[in-house]
Amino acid sequence: MILSRKWLNEFVDVSDISDREFDEAMTLSGSKVETVTALDESLKNVVVGKILSMEKHPDSDHMWVCQIDVGQAEPTQIVTGAWNIHVGDLVPVAQHKSLLPNGTKIEKGKLRGVVSNGMLCSLKELSLTAEHDYPYAVITPAALLNDYKPLDPEKPSIPADIKAGDKVFGPVVCGKVLECETQSYGQYHTTLDIGGATASPDTACSNLHAGDLVAYNTKTDSICTLEDLHAEQKEFPHCIADGIFVLNEDVKPGDDMAKVIGADDHVVEFEITPNRPDCLSVIGLAREASATFGRPLKLHTPEVKGCGGSIAELVDIDIEDGDLCPRYTARMVKNVKIQPSPAWMRERLRNSGVRPINNIVDITNYVMLEYGQPMHAFDFSCVEGNHIIVRTAREGETIQTLDGNQRKLTPSMLCICDENRPVCVAGVMGGANSEIVGDTAMVLFESANFNGTSVHRTAAALNMRTDASSRYEKGLDPMNTLKAVERACELVELLGAGEVVEGVMDVIAKDSNPVTVKLEPEKVNGLLGTDVSREEMVRILEALDFKVEGDTIHVPSWRSDVEHYSDIAEEVARFYGYNNIPDTLSNGLTARRGLTDIQQTENLLGSVCRAAGYDEIITYSFISPTY
Repeated sequence: MILSRKWLNEFVDVSDISDREFDEAMTLSGSKVETVTALDESLKNVVVGKILSMEKHPDSDHMWVCQIDVGQAEPTQIVTGAWNIHVGDLVPVAQHKSLLPNGTKIEKGKLRGVVSNGMLCSLKELSLTAEHDYPYAVITPAALLNDYKPLDPEKPSIPADIKAGDKVFGPVVCGKVLECETQSYGQYHTTLDIGGATASPDTACSNLHAGDLVAYNTKTDSICTLEDLHAEQKEFPHCIADGIFVLNEDVKPGDDMAKVIGADDHVVEFEITPNRPDCLSVIGLAREASATFGRPLKLHTPEVKGCGGSIAELVDIDIEDGDLCPRYTARMVKNVKIQPSPAWMRERLRNSGVRPINNIVDITNYVMLEYGQPMHAFDFSCVEGNHIIVRTAREGETIQTLDGNQRKLTPSMLCICDENRPVCVAGVMGGANSEIVGDTAMVLFESANFNGTSVHRTAAALNMRTDASSRYEKGLDPMNTLKAVERACELVELLGAGEVVEGVMDVIAKDSNPVTVKLEPEKVNGLLGTDVSREEMVRILEALDFKVEGDTIHVPSWRSDVEHYSDIAEEVARFYGYNNIPDTLSNGLTARRGLTDIQQTENLLGSVCRAAGYDEIITYSFISPTY
């Protein structure tokens, strides 16, 4: 489990505790820390810069000499070959003696005789991508005709001496950029010479500057991209979708880029034992941190406004095997708007080791990390008959999972199905036939509880262990499904990702009985060799959300590992402090033991047989009884 300390602080404030103290205390209290990583250690001396001016390099036809405000008394000079920047842009600047995430060290130098005091950075150089991390920074380049290099020199489709006004094809002519002004982020207003006349198209193409030759469509009043010209990128060497990361954040020159991109976080990797699936979540680890450091736990109760309608009128849900699926909880969202998640969500997912995709998928991953409850979102238009059936697969059934592979299912595998086919392998992975895509309009959020052994066997048989299956196979809290789906729908409303339909479908096929354990301080102290007071034991247990009424301990639903007084003793020992338990000799009574009559008879028969010359074999015990 990878934990963002910034995210953890939302639930329990431990911001004043150093990484070393946090590591040692959490490990001693039973949550073993493997590594602690300060993300900003790999990104040093990289700041936000504002481009003040750009001049052509005197000895290069593709380089710019830029004066950049980096929040200091004087601007700094940077030489770059980037084609997608303009005066006024805010960009990442790796200054003299800076360090990039890939280990590259940047120092000042000269590029073709001109001093450059560092480097402007692309997303790739910050170990980020536009597709997943900063979707707004996707670059759409225009086809620059003066950059054209024909694949077949014998038959160029664009003359090398093309000039403003020359026809390219159909309504497309050559235009010379006279001016290019930034209107707003990613939007530019241009003035073109199109041969005896001018045009003023607006464009999202960011690689335009005065003097460039472009393909201008007179019919649509637009500047053409490579796709518009049906051209290959290698024909236009500098017209690439890679370039400097132009920021659209609320930042100013001199701001630390580590903070801007969320790398001012410290992430902790925990080794979570199989008996503690509750700690595979931010909230679970927050409970542990709260008890470890004696800090208050701040939990949030999700609130969903809803928009009317009724989920009961839209979907039916049936569970055929309550042992394999004790509980299935669902909510519906209509008028879904698929778009990138906000920066804060993408940052938390990224720092937790999860790749952002889009708002709906990100919400399911976010809730899984926060609550420890895996979720799935179906494109409801793909659910035939508006009927969800939780059943085992039928002989011969197959499903194409989200990873693109066709999977052969067996009757032992639990699936989520519509009236005709499986749409999800329960607890493992969804099907491609109900994937969330750009035109998805209605989404069913699934928050279910599945049998851990069943999920483990299915994942192993299909050779596809996922984040969801690794949680389910350890045995999850069935009481968590409702809270998780409510949190998901709260986030839908918070992000403006859709309208949540009123009502919840909560099908409980098998009740889970609350567990109680008797509080026996004498037995606990006898087992531990301690003299912990009853009051201290109660304090420790209540800090972990156990409820104590008289001599009865009500075990929280998420602590399926506690069912005996010895488990209570372990909880007391963890937070009393193993290092506070004195070294003592065992003072318990040792019962006198001996062989039973049956054991004595078996031993006698064995010795008689051996004395008579028979050979004795001892077979392996860990084999199938059928052998």
